[in-house]
Amino acid sequence: MIGKAFSFPVRSLFWICNPVEVKTTKKAPKQLGAFLFFIPFQNRYFTAMGNYTIDVEFNQITYSADALNLKEFERCVFRNCDFSVCNFIGVTFIDCVFFQCNFTGAKINHVALRTVRFEYCEIKEVNFSMCDKLIFDIAFTDCVLDFSKFYTLKIKGTAFTNCSLIAVDFMSTDLTEVVFDHCDLYRSEFNKAIANKTDFKTSYHYTIDPEKTKVKKAVFSFPEVKGLLFKHDLLIK
Repeated sequence: MIGKAFSFPVRSLFWICNPVEVKTTKKAPKQLGAFLFFIPFQNRYFTAMGNYTIDVEFNQITYSADALNLKEFERCVFRNCDFSVCNFIGVTFIDCVFFQCNFTGAKINHVALRTVRFEYCEIKEVNFSMCDKLIFDIAFTDCVLDFSKFYTLKIKGTAFTNCSLIAVDFMSTDLTEVVFDHCDLYRSEFNKAIANKTDFKTSYHYTIDPEKTKVKKAVFSFPEVKGLLFKHDLLIK
């Protein structure tokens, strides 16, 4: 049974019972035992309880394959961290930000991404389609997502800003009201996707077949709109 929280002086460390870990070093945090602790960090306290961590900033950590499995992070920031060898299982991120992190090749099966932002991250060849679909809420800014997959996901209203989306799989994806802001969509696949009210206005290199993709009230601009006519082999001047 977890007791009540108390106030502690700076540099103090106190545990009551039952949770775990948190450490911001260049190596991944290690399990510390069954404790609840309050730790001063940059003039504020953060809490680690069980496999739950809140209000922590992690910097320059290279994570091993199973370092984060079965853990939950809320309102955390990850800067310059490397997740490329991770095989995520049962991990939850809530209101988290990833800044200049590397996810290329990571396996993110059964991961919950709930109001999560990725900024300046490299996320190549990552399959998002196996993520937990409950409250799936993500946004990408200045990220490289080449060869990644969003197959069958519902990502209504998601914003992709200044992203490279080369050969990304959006097949059967619900892209309703998604905003592709200055994105490279070269060879991305939209077959059977729902792209109603989707904003492609400032993006480029896309090829979309309106006979196979729902694009009602989607926004396009000239000359990139010719990507909707690619299969007709027309000359547009």
